[in-house]
Amino acid sequence: MSIIQPGFSQNPADTAAILRPALGLALVMLAICGGIYSVTVTGISGALFPEQANGSLVSQNGKLVGSALVAQPFSAEHYFHGRPSSADNDPMATGGSNLAPSNPELRQRVAQTSAELTARYQIAATELPVDLLASSGSGVDPHISPAAAMLQLQRVAKARGMSPAQLEHLVQQHTELAQWGLFGQHRVNVLLLNLALDAQHPLS
Repeated sequence: MSIIQPGFSQNPADTAAILRPALGLALVMLAICGGIYSVTVTGISGALFPEQANGSLVSQNGKLVGSALVAQPFSAEHYFHGRPSSADNDPMATGGSNLAPSNPELRQRVAQTSAELTARYQIAATELPVDLLASSGSGVDPHISPAAAMLQLQRVAKARGMSPAQLEHLVQQHTELAQWGLFGQHRVNVLLLNLALDAQHPLS
């Protein structure tokens, strides 16, 4: 024997009357939110912010060389170096290491990087900017702090045959201020700075 709950009808006509407006509303909202809204927002953003909407791509001499939003693994002495990457600077595999400060693997990596940097720049470990030791949350942050750029200034100037004063002026030109003077910190985009170096002070 079936039990029919009060107020519930087993009449197919009544069921169809209930489902029809529900399905209709679902289709309308799918069209609006999944189609019209997406196309409209994409079109507006592309018209108002074409560079950002297309990935903030950077070209040099007509050739695409990267994105201002994605770090690249510079390692040559005549270039400024970015911060460590837990994603190998791969924009398709972004993310932090998710290792706790107490994790032995993280401690070992930081200790090794610290030893390399202190030996290269002849400074105490406590003087190292933290962004040269720690990877970013995205793993592809293209920026370093002005302090990290200034630490590398003598090395790059020597490799380029430039005066430190010339190079310091270029670093200052490529130092981005906090957003609206309130949000974030001063920072230097490593890719844009290195491209300016190649353009203004090419290697002999």
